[in-house]
Amino acid sequence: MNKGRVLSKVIVVFLIAIVGLGCKDKEKNKPVEVKKKPNFLFVLVDDQSPFDFKFYDSTSSLDAPTITQLAKDGLIVDDARHMGAMVGAVCTPSRHMIMSGRTVWSLPSMQGYINPNAPENLEENTIGAVFNRAGYSTMRTCKKGNSYPKANKQFTVVKDATKRGGTEESGSAWHADQVLTYLDGREETADENPFFIYFGLSHPHDIRDGTPELLAKYGATNHTDKKNLPPANENQPPLPENYLNAHPFHHGHLELRDEENVSGVWKNRDEQTVRNEIGREYACSENIDIQLNKVLNKLEAMGELDNTYIIYTSDHGIAVGRHGLMGKQNLYEHSWRVPLIVKGPGIKANQRVKGNIYLTDILPTLCDLAEIEIPETVQGKSFKPILMGEQESLRDVMYGVYAGGSKPGMRTVKKGDWKLIKYDVLDGKVRETQLFNLAENPNEYIAEHSKPTEMQNDLSENPKYAAKLAEMEKLLLEEMENYGDPFRLWDQETK
Repeated sequence: MNKGRVLSKVIVVFLIAIVGLGCKDKEKNKPVEVKKKPNFLFVLVDDQSPFDFKFYDSTSSLDAPTITQLAKDGLIVDDARHMGAMVGAVCTPSRHMIMSGRTVWSLPSMQGYINPNAPENLEENTIGAVFNRAGYSTMRTCKKGNSYPKANKQFTVVKDATKRGGTEESGSAWHADQVLTYLDGREETADENPFFIYFGLSHPHDIRDGTPELLAKYGATNHTDKKNLPPANENQPPLPENYLNAHPFHHGHLELRDEENVSGVWKNRDEQTVRNEIGREYACSENIDIQLNKVLNKLEAMGELDNTYIIYTSDHGIAVGRHGLMGKQNLYEHSWRVPLIVKGPGIKANQRVKGNIYLTDILPTLCDLAEIEIPETVQGKSFKPILMGEQESLRDVMYGVYAGGSKPGMRTVKKGDWKLIKYDVLDGKVRETQLFNLAENPNEYIAEHSKPTEMQNDLSENPKYAAKLAEMEKLLLEEMENYGDPFRLWDQETK
């Protein structure tokens, strides 16, 4: 073999080795790209039914372009619910569940409810505290009262006040201004930490004093005259399809504020009053939409929007005339369900899922998205796999309770299309059962709605569905046992 050729090959190999080593050295010296943690904007409104929005109920006349676009750009959960309440102020346990990830009967003592078995210092494992420990800058604005004060204080910046007026200073704009001011401060101080913003609003909870412009749009007035009805106006939203002028039996909570003393409504359930109050609610809800748009525009201007998870929901639903009720102390779909929209990194647009999610599942999901360890005190489940398109639903069965009035109160269970509601209130004076097929009867029509078809009714006394009724009764008892419900209904075995 030619010695010159051999020598040439050796030299080439040697040079290649040197170049390779040089590349490796450059790789070693190259700065490692650190994955940027996502931001969070958690938007919580007060007393809003999912059916206020067109993307949940096509008959709604509410204009909410920002929230509607958010739904188009992200994922809509069809079946999201609060688990219920053991006190009259449904907001309080609901917000405890959101903050702590614990189920309804495992929450700390509150407002007359005593739970000696609740974890000590639970507030140290709530949203603000968890995200602070993970290196996030945290901020919240929300209403005061009927909340979780110990958990609220965990946020680094707290700007809480109840704002239910119709001006910039007294209404939803105040809450938005607190968020915008906080974001301005981040820019001024060059805060590079990821942020978690709890953007809570006091509306559309009553008193529903809307802005003059939006009240005029929905034909409503901030009615304060108990002796006279509010004026009728053709611009007012139509009555809901399951409207009644009275519920057929007592809900079981005597002198309940939300059913007897809402300003502008009181005990009235006539068409004029209900349509005016829905108009007021829509005026407040559209104003929330306007305020959210300001915050989203700010995040976009800061270059933070694409790296921010936006979660929009409510603490519970509300009746406002549906089934002859006004408040949220019931277990019909309009009050048990909540709107839930999520948009953010990795979530495909234009998605819609069943979900079967509780508000209790919020905290573990936030942790999962931020790659933070979920606290051991959490009882909810992460629905990140649903957000990422890996599954459709988190659980098969949903359980709900209202025991804020006379005991044991109301209970509900849902599986598939079937839903059972039971009432055991006023020391046994009211004992009722309702069975609905929600696929055929999504509005939960009852006899008083006078619908022509068999399925558009309460089926609990229809002998054709006796087996289904028995199945659902058994399922309800199982769920009550699973969640540590301390009560039993009149026709259940005594605990």
